[in-house]
Amino acid sequence: MKIDLNSDLGESLGVWRMGDDAAMLGIVTSANVACGFHAGDPAGILATLKAAAERGIAVGAHVAYPDLVGFGRRAMDIASADLVAGLVYQIGALQALARVAGTKVRYVKPHGALYNTIAHDARQAKDVIAAIRAVDASLPLVVLAGAPLERWAADAGLRVVAEAFADRGYAPDGTLLPRGTPGAVLHDPVRVAQRMQRLVQEGVVETADGSLAQVRADSICVHGDSPGALAMAAQLRHVLEGAGVALAPFA
Repeated sequence: MKIDLNSDLGESLGVWRMGDDAAMLGIVTSANVACGFHAGDPAGILATLKAAAERGIAVGAHVAYPDLVGFGRRAMDIASADLVAGLVYQIGALQALARVAGTKVRYVKPHGALYNTIAHDARQAKDVIAAIRAVDASLPLVVLAGAPLERWAADAGLRVVAEAFADRGYAPDGTLLPRGTPGAVLHDPVRVAQRMQRLVQEGVVETADGSLAQVRADSICVHGDSPGALAMAAQLRHVLEGAGVALAPFA
């Protein structure tokens, strides 16, 4: 039994710092690295890529809407031509930086509002799929576990990686609770780790009302910008390894 642990990194911008990339790279097995559209600057992104390469951590392109001010968390009704070109641009930029850092981009994970939109929006989902296929059809796409996007991407020939979220609350139907609602973001490292251990071993996650939802996941995300993110990630790794779960990148 094995699972991948991933986190969103490379999101600092100039003198503004987001998370602790160096510390998180000592815990996770995959790093979703910002590509400059929602966060990150070239020098900072390159530094994160070099640190990931030194630790043997798999690197993915964390693509997003062009939304630095909103940190990529504002939904956008963006034209297909612009969305596709923007994604090709982001993946290509990270590929070049990764080569310089001595590593390579091994997968794609959309960020924030783009991630949530394409989980159910067929038009934008097809644009994201088209962009990946145009750059490199062998790149896996990380998607919200159980979302329609899983089927759309698989039907288009992409390798699909289903993802669960350690620090997010779930509704009884297995979807994420919207940010801002009670219980949407979790902060207790012990509870977070216990929930994810059960997900890995039993394929279920405890929801906001105490019921259990079926969730199949290949990777677990721990948000690097959440309060106590490092403590949660460290506790999660400790608990999973103690339960005999192997931690390894999916890519």
